[in-house]
Amino acid sequence: MERNVTLDFIRGIAILGILLLNITAFGLPKAAYLNPAWYGDITASDAWTWALLDLFAQVKFLSLFAILFGAGLQMLLPRGKRWIQSRLTLLVLLGFIHGLFFWDGDILLAYGLVGLIAWRMVRDAQNVKTMFNTGVVLYLIGIAVLLLLAGISGSQPNRSWLPDAANVQYETWWRVSGSLGEAISNRADMLSNALLALGAQYGWQLAGMMLTGAALMRSGWLKGQFSLRHYRRTGVLLIGLGLLINIPAIIAQWQLGWSYRWCAFLLQAPRELGAPLQAVGYAALAWGFWPQICGYKLVNAIACVGRMALTNYLLQTLICITLFNRFGLFMQFDRLQLLAFVPAVWAVNILFSLFWLRRFRQGPMEWLWRQLTARAAGASLARTSR
Repeated sequence: MERNVTLDFIRGIAILGILLLNITAFGLPKAAYLNPAWYGDITASDAWTWALLDLFAQVKFLSLFAILFGAGLQMLLPRGKRWIQSRLTLLVLLGFIHGLFFWDGDILLAYGLVGLIAWRMVRDAQNVKTMFNTGVVLYLIGIAVLLLLAGISGSQPNRSWLPDAANVQYETWWRVSGSLGEAISNRADMLSNALLALGAQYGWQLAGMMLTGAALMRSGWLKGQFSLRHYRRTGVLLIGLGLLINIPAIIAQWQLGWSYRWCAFLLQAPRELGAPLQAVGYAALAWGFWPQICGYKLVNAIACVGRMALTNYLLQTLICITLFNRFGLFMQFDRLQLLAFVPAVWAVNILFSLFWLRRFRQGPMEWLWRQLTARAAGASLARTSR
């Protein structure tokens, strides 16, 4: 199967963009990911950094990655049931190992679990319209559950939103100098909470994005089969609409001082609603301006990152847990200062991808995933070449 370089580029943008948010989760307590006032106060630089990232990046790149994951499920259908189930089950196992032994912000487990359900819905969808509409409905159910949680959550913040000094000190200790057993115990607790959230709320949204991505692939939209003018106009329209939905919620959270009562659930909903629109808009602009940008070396380098998406996602974890946990840089920088690490990690992703793909056709984790999938599915490796 011939690779689509544009999709590799978009996937590379998603992988690199995810780090803009994950760097906060690596370098600060877990509460800081969504609440910039997690320590009870906030500086102007923290507030503006949060606002700009919330507007252009938060959830957007994760949504883009989920949409591309769904597109991948559509592309895998010719491989058959055993191949797809083996591939996704291995992803679940890898995500469990990654989340338990390395980093509690893992997304692979969720993608694998939801993918095991979503691929059947993709396979059984009678037409593109039905699959797309089903994806939209599932996503809106997830947002409805979020609003329901806002109604029953109460007004008293918990430690996941506003931790006290003892909780922050303990989290710093187990991340930086605690024993392996202590770290695994804490990650196991976070993993169980993440699975509960996945089953109750986020799984609906994730399944919806996967079905939407599969529909866009089946329709030819994610293959670039529409006009450049269509992609450009769609990109501008969707990004603009997403911004219009998100901006009032950002202003409201700022004015309310990131109060748990309003900001932990209710005012997250506009961002969740607008994020897929912006994500599809980003992809549309990539397709719309591809003839102008495809010749740049940086664009092709980012496409290499996307071609090795799994390897580069795990590489980001290894780099960041080494810096912040092993070298003791956890809690040493604020939200804005942490962004200074991002270009350096991006550079490693890009240089490693270029180096590796000059010698091999796949990234190391992609190769291993494919080999194990073939063995689990009982398929001939000769038939699984890409």
